[in-house]
Amino acid sequence: MPTAPPPQPRSVGTVELRVGCAMWAYRAWQGRFLPERLSRDEQLPAYATWCNAVEGNTTFYGLPSPATVAAWAEQSPPWFRFVFKVPRTITHERRLRQVDDETRRFLDLLAPLGERAETISVQLPPSFGPGDLGALATFVRRFHVLDPGRHRLAVEVRHRAFFEECSVARRTLRRVLTDEGADWITFDSTTLFASPPVSEAEREAWQQKPRLPVHREALSDRPVVRFMGRDDVAATVAGWQPWIPVVARWLLEGRVPTVFVHTPDNVDAPQLARLFHHQVRTAVPGVAPLPSPAAAPAPADAVQETLF
Repeated sequence: MPTAPPPQPRSVGTVELRVGCAMWAYRAWQGRFLPERLSRDEQLPAYATWCNAVEGNTTFYGLPSPATVAAWAEQSPPWFRFVFKVPRTITHERRLRQVDDETRRFLDLLAPLGERAETISVQLPPSFGPGDLGALATFVRRFHVLDPGRHRLAVEVRHRAFFEECSVARRTLRRVLTDEGADWITFDSTTLFASPPVSEAEREAWQQKPRLPVHREALSDRPVVRFMGRDDVAATVAGWQPWIPVVARWLLEGRVPTVFVHTPDNVDAPQLARLFHHQVRTAVPGVAPLPSPAAAPAPADAVQETLF
């Protein structure tokens, strides 16, 4: 696949920012942001009134049934976007080697979703380092042979060598991705690790989440950012402030960014995602608005867009 053309500035009213959370079904959101007692079939449609994107982490652990994917296609609006992760059998067990059959099976499974599954996420283990870049280059080339023009790739690496400024590993990674029109996912956990954890959820996140330098470079016109905050709302909002001008610039350049907001307990994640969208839209008024949220009794401590 040839390198994607550089993005072009767009007119006001056509600017799209996608925001979302790590999941669309979470019991703590019902009665807080979403209506109470949602059935399984009602959870995705209700979430899609709050956010216009979601991380599809379930596919990392195992493939859903065709009937489940068909249900997702029926329950989600056409403008909604899933960013599904490639199964760990491909990324962690086979380490991207000789995985044509598994990749084809995964992509065929997602076919009913069409453009709603536009971007596919490849999350690589910390042990996947510079010596594996040949396998990554082969994988992204084969991906576009198996899937011509349907999906985009976004790759998340966790080996520290890729984060060393001006290193050969970093330059080679960038070239491998840009040559195939893929992007380099940013996982920003700076805010999480800025001070010691104060809750059980934060302590667990400290043990599980990567602690890596942050890069703020878009390699394609579909950059993806995964931002990890704290359970304290004010700390989370303060932590993402460096991203507001970056995402605003990407939008003005004609890119379509996707930003996922995580916190250790994720209790406030849907409203935090909307708040991030609101703050970027204040900087770039041409950004298309999010849908109106499904009615739910907001508690007194729910995040309000006007607080910050």
